[in-house]
Amino acid sequence: MMVRVGDREFPWREDMTITDLLNEMGDHYPYAVARIGDRHISSPNFATTKVPRNSELFLLPLISGG
Repeated sequence: MMVRVGDREFPWREDMTITDLLNEMGDHYPYAVARIGDRHISSPNFATTKVPRNSELFLLPLISGG
């Protein structure tokens, strides 16, 4: 069972959270939102949101400007 993030796949494990997956990826960018299926998760909830098996995670960076 795998989890897809962009063009990369990572092994899924029981109780894996978004934070766990980001750590496994070695990605420490401060993403504002992640999307799994139709569900949008804000960064304060990354540590408690479990990643379903065989899912695809989309990471959305914070964009600002003027």
